[in-house]
Amino acid sequence: MKALSKVTQSVKPADVEKKWHLIDAENLVVGRLAAIVANLLRGKHKPSYTPHVDCGDHVIIINADKVKFTGNKAANKVYYKHTGHPGGIKETTPEKILEGKFPERVLEKAIQRMIPRGPLGRDQMRALHLYKGTEHPHDGNKPKVMDVASMNRKNKASA
Repeated sequence: MKALSKVTQSVKPADVEKKWHLIDAENLVVGRLAAIVANLLRGKHKPSYTPHVDCGDHVIIINADKVKFTGNKAANKVYYKHTGHPGGIKETTPEKILEGKFPERVLEKAIQRMIPRGPLGRDQMRALHLYKGTEHPHDGNKPKVMDVASMNRKNKASA
């Protein structure tokens, strides 16, 4: 019998195996999907997770424009941004963004805010691939389809 080691194994960047996941975001709740994707991007689902190494996987999300909010959040939630000029605070709602030119930004920002800030977080966000339609150019990477709706009944928005 092998003696138990008291040394924590830390994975090196060269030893990381990155897999590809495909998620269909149609009728999924934004916050719940963002939490699952953020964990996949960080690599927290792997037993070899190392906080200071980018050991996360690539995530492809299709139908990012068809995500849902629960309750009245789509109309009542307010996102703020500042232009940098005096009096330059701007506000918008998720409903307006989802109807606009770049509807996938709602999901992108939700995920980005769950990833650590800094160089490591930027590297992890580069592994996120969002598409508003059903088409994506990553078929060659053989992504594994992930059914987020079946993980928990609350992940899918009713109606």
